[in-house]
Amino acid sequence: MSGSSYEELKERGFIAQVSDEAAVRRKLDQEKTTFYVGFDSTASSLHAGSLVPIMAMIHLRRAGHKTIALIGGGTTMVGDPSGKSELRQMIDEETIRSYGRDICIQLDRFLRFDEPGALSLDNAEWLRPLNYIEFLRDIGRHFSVNRMLAAEAYKLRLEKGLSFIEFNYQLLQAYDYLVLFRTRHCTLQMGGDDQWGNILAGVDLIRRVEGAAVEALTFPLLTTASGAKMGKTAQGAVWLDAARFSPYDYFQYWVNIDDRDVGRFLRLFTLLPLDEIRRLEALCGGEINEAKHILAFEATKLAHGEPAAEDARAGAAAAFGGSGNKDIESMPTTIIARARLEAGISPAELFTEVGLTPSRGEAKRLIAQGGLYVNDARLDAVDRLLTLRDIGPDGILLKSGKKKIHRVIAE
Repeated sequence: MSGSSYEELKERGFIAQVSDEAAVRRKLDQEKTTFYVGFDSTASSLHAGSLVPIMAMIHLRRAGHKTIALIGGGTTMVGDPSGKSELRQMIDEETIRSYGRDICIQLDRFLRFDEPGALSLDNAEWLRPLNYIEFLRDIGRHFSVNRMLAAEAYKLRLEKGLSFIEFNYQLLQAYDYLVLFRTRHCTLQMGGDDQWGNILAGVDLIRRVEGAAVEALTFPLLTTASGAKMGKTAQGAVWLDAARFSPYDYFQYWVNIDDRDVGRFLRLFTLLPLDEIRRLEALCGGEINEAKHILAFEATKLAHGEPAAEDARAGAAAAFGGSGNKDIESMPTTIIARARLEAGISPAELFTEVGLTPSRGEAKRLIAQGGLYVNDARLDAVDRLLTLRDIGPDGILLKSGKKKIHRVIAE
């Protein structure tokens, strides 16, 4: 990152709020700063919505700052109420540890913990051994209940009920910041904009306990131009785990974004220079597809590696106008028993099974509207069965609309 690190983050769209803009700008432009972002272990995989903090971490790491990815092995046991209308499901300790290991492996692909400048820690290391009475006396006394209840994260939950265990979450996150300040000289915490109150609580705690000034920066909570939550599809989350969401499907997710999102997503989710992004977002008409394919390739390369990105691009070319057996084999593929085709399979059943439609009801609706295809032929009847006669040289190619495709092989 050349020039002003702060200005580049701002121009790329990473900054929602900062505690003190002049101080954060100084830290990022004139100093070598240690900063951290937390990732609670609530699932075995992160999803595309997690990419905003990850990409910001990459940019700052490239500018020479030190990044700490904090796995929330301790805080996950409590549950963050921020942005949630209901109590989070409690997860057992072994599952939390397993999720944390999986998330750390994913973050390593982006941040390279084996290289200087990036570190992974787990807050279970210092939160689990805490003595509760001592914690209340040393840390809890610095928190105002009135101020906590005024925070947006708690106000939303008060309407439906806020559990006492969740009420402790802000104290624990603030304590994380204090521990990292003391042990790693960390002076900047970053997170999603729904974390603003929790991060400021840490800033205030360090000021009260250590008499030191540290800073906060939050990222915008993204929605697509259509209003959908970033990283969600009709079939569910866009996982970063290739086993849960294939590199091909990941590539297609980015290719299929709304034209209005292209420039914004190129800024946020690729490392392309801003001058190149300005050129790409100026494309219009059919040329915008060039920008979408570059976005898809760059995003897939970061998440899954360049070979996987190349295969996904080849598979897309085969599915939508290209040729070649290797390209066909790059497509997402499901193997089914040959006997099922001998008996005949409902298209609604198979399209839902392979993930092209979220339900059989939706599949039937799309068939009625002419939106589902088998081997490039539009399905024209809900009661039409798929059989051995539908197997072509490359298996059975199922398409939902013009952009989502899946190959089925019978064995």
